[in-house]
Amino acid sequence: MNPLILVGGGGHCKSVIDVAESAGYTIMGILDLPENVGKSILGYPVLGTDDDILALVDKADFVVTVGFIKDAALRIRIHDRIYASGGHLATLIASTAYVSKYATIGEGTVIMHKAFVNAGARVGCGCIINTFANIEHDALIGDYCHISTGAMVNGDCIVGDRTFLGSQSVMVNGVSIASECVIAAGSMVRKNIIQKGIYSDNPAKPKIKL
Repeated sequence: MNPLILVGGGGHCKSVIDVAESAGYTIMGILDLPENVGKSILGYPVLGTDDDILALVDKADFVVTVGFIKDAALRIRIHDRIYASGGHLATLIASTAYVSKYATIGEGTVIMHKAFVNAGARVGCGCIINTFANIEHDALIGDYCHISTGAMVNGDCIVGDRTFLGSQSVMVNGVSIASECVIAAGSMVRKNIIQKGIYSDNPAKPKIKL
């Protein structure tokens, strides 16, 4: 395994450090805001900023450790910058997670502790599958999604690109969610959601259409 450079030094970075350590990776350091250069996060140095990506592409693989902040736009911009610089994105799976050998995980995705990805599931690129999230058989998770802590995506469900599922939200078997949706924590998705927006409650109803 190549060593890692983590891009983004907030709270999500700390969680990813723990995942990377559990999976046996060496972490070279972190890229963050200019004012944080020279500091450390959980003992790892902040080596520089995004402007240093190009100089590091031959030394390490990258993991974007910026969380899903309102939407996936910032994560996507950083991913694109890494790709444009010729860098490679690592895919991390925590030692305590279970990922079926019959599942497919996209580049740059992080599977956090105690998450479960069952047979036939497909998870796209650049996703966060957070602690205790459950992706059941034959579910499809699009690119740059965040499946939050304890969320349940049941069998044959489809989650569109850049969608956020809040903590302990549930999708019943076979339903789909459009791209660029936000599903509030604890919500129950019982039927297809075809328009992007913010949804909550049981059953999930639109609160804001985007």
